[in-house]
Amino acid sequence: MPAKLEGKAVTAPPRPTRIQPVPLATLVARADARLSVGGVTPATTSGPHGSDVAVTGATLRAQHVLPGDLFAALPGARAHGADFAAQAVAAGAAALLTDEEGATRPPVRDSGLPVLVHPDPRGVLGSLAAWIYGEPSLALSVLGVTGTSGKTTTSYLVEAGLVAAGHTTGLIGTVETRIAGNRLASAFTTPEAPDLQALLAVMLERGVTHVPMEVSSHALRLGRVAGTRFKVGAFTNLSQDHLDFHPDMEDYFQTKALLFDGRSAAEVVCVDQEWGRRLVRPHTVTVSITGDADWTASEVRVSRSGEQTFLIHTPGGTRVEATLPMPGTFNVANALTAAAVLDRVGVPLDAIVEGFADVRVPGRMERVALGQDFTAVVDYSHKPEAVALALDAMRARTDGRVIVVLGCGGDRDTAKRPLMGEAAARRSDLLVVTDDNPRGEDPAAIRAAMLTGATGVPAAERGEVVDIGDRRRAIATAVANARSGDVVVVAGKGHETGQEVAGVVHPFSDRDELAAAIRERLGTVT
Repeated sequence: MPAKLEGKAVTAPPRPTRIQPVPLATLVARADARLSVGGVTPATTSGPHGSDVAVTGATLRAQHVLPGDLFAALPGARAHGADFAAQAVAAGAAALLTDEEGATRPPVRDSGLPVLVHPDPRGVLGSLAAWIYGEPSLALSVLGVTGTSGKTTTSYLVEAGLVAAGHTTGLIGTVETRIAGNRLASAFTTPEAPDLQALLAVMLERGVTHVPMEVSSHALRLGRVAGTRFKVGAFTNLSQDHLDFHPDMEDYFQTKALLFDGRSAAEVVCVDQEWGRRLVRPHTVTVSITGDADWTASEVRVSRSGEQTFLIHTPGGTRVEATLPMPGTFNVANALTAAAVLDRVGVPLDAIVEGFADVRVPGRMERVALGQDFTAVVDYSHKPEAVALALDAMRARTDGRVIVVLGCGGDRDTAKRPLMGEAAARRSDLLVVTDDNPRGEDPAAIRAAMLTGATGVPAAERGEVVDIGDRRRAIATAVANARSGDVVVVAGKGHETGQEVAGVVHPFSDRDELAAAIRERLGTVT
């Protein structure tokens, strides 16, 4: 069951205002589906259950059905969408899409509506939704970014370069969705297929020309981006994550590789890992901060404030100095990837550099500076390698101690918990193990797994490790222990504004809590 947002209603995604109705018969043919009415396959798709039925929208959520919609009743792990068909019918659905099992269930069979029956309804839903909404990705420059870490930062860097070049942008990702500068909240890294196609159509209506977009492995495996054509597809890196969803790292990689199976007109790949090198083909544009590639960087310099300057080397031999207002060599790799993507869509180098200098990525190495004599940072790192990279970056820019607050999410990859505890313990002088989003799990059990990894590090190779379940108190403890010149890193939740406990999302912001603790210490509480 999805988590409830405490005090908030979940709103329906936006829909375009101008839609050309699509005959149902066209959708039947496009999906190569079997048409059924009342459990019977009609002799023809013409007439009241075929070409005379007009479809003007699509959704897989019964509560979001509008009159004229195709309601996709998909099989799920806990329930079948067919069981919600009556609600969809009452809301005005024009037709249903489901599998053979769903077609036999009474709410579908007895609905009186035409039913598209397909062995893989989720697999065809994306292309059907794209057709219904006029295939908006063909008229937009959709720029997809996949990988374990760096998707959000790279997408923001791409958007910053586009804006500096004068383009009207959309943005789809973990932190937020934006349409021509107007912000929507993001429920998923990548929306479900019909929501995504409707969103792209809305962007097109509002004058958007370019859409940087994070593409998760779930989106690729579950068909959320089916029907979307990418002007450029980009790959950042791969490290352990989502092994509750993927059986192993090879499956995780092969799923990420689906972005490059012909749905991207151009490809940009970071080749600093073997995973990236496996994706390279003759037409692939490569980037690297460690070796040979089309796009490389040199002379990386980091200021005490965390700002970086470096030289970008382009395929044509041009060199230009760029500035990033965030630390970490991994962010230089993200910037190179973004630069290569922007170059592929014609953004000039001066606009790329201008955009990078002003970019701000919520919850990604984000400083909280209120006049305190130590550095405080909020970061979304929630994978072992990401934690290691973030803490190494902060260690490199301080002579003081590194204090870390870190938890692990519940109902997710359990194998990474001791690895994250170990990575943080090895790189911190004080590690406060705390709760993240325990979801449906026992928070103490999650922390215990992290503590196993943390305390397994020999005492001479780590700092102090403490267990404080209450995340607010954990952050306050970290701040209270900070000395002049230290670095406090609150990791794991980044931009998130809620904490999910036992199916309820309670308001919680690491940035706000860190700021409150600093104000308390400074005696400036308002």
